[in-house]
Amino acid sequence: MSKDGKHLRVYLKGAPERVVTRCSKILIDNQEKAFDEKFRKEVQQANDDFGKLGERVLAFAYRDLDASKFPAGYQFDMRNWKEWGKAYERSYSEYENQEGTFPMHDLTLIGVVSLNDPPRPKVDLSVEKCRQAGIKVIMVTGDQPPTAAAIANKVNIIKHPQKEFNNMIARGVDEDTAMAESTGIVIHGDKLAKCHLEDEEKYEDGHP
Repeated sequence: MSKDGKHLRVYLKGAPERVVTRCSKILIDNQEKAFDEKFRKEVQQANDDFGKLGERVLAFAYRDLDASKFPAGYQFDMRNWKEWGKAYERSYSEYENQEGTFPMHDLTLIGVVSLNDPPRPKVDLSVEKCRQAGIKVIMVTGDQPPTAAAIANKVNIIKHPQKEFNNMIARGVDEDTAMAESTGIVIHGDKLAKCHLEDEEKYEDGHP
């Protein structure tokens, strides 16, 4: 229920890169304002700064529902929401007239919160023992790339942060040189999925 008690309200929390793309407004001094490029850059900078510290970051958003369209007994379709709500960059107007739907886009960003969840003690020593035994250690995590890189550095998986591929690219090193000289790389799962899909399409087209 909304603050005035007259409207139902949708809340969303999750990874910033997932939540932010669904927002068209931002809450500033308790006032909803257009989520323009200036505010987007500020939010992204805060997200990056927290991530580089190894903090886990969550974003929060909401939207008040029109009481005339969403009365107290409205039947929300929780089973099929992915059909209209899964894609990140859409507008609520594209599906607002479908029965059972509710807004998963054009939300208002409340802000981001960072959580300190340090690695378990002596993980770095375990990683070093694996490396000495000739075992290549790969970390798979649900954290966003800056956080993943910071944690990997803390536990000895990435021993030279300045030689991490994305770090080198950010400093202006060309991709070929960075790939040849980097000693670690952080890859977002979406990019891996995209590459996998492209490979599948090549095989289907008869181009192994």
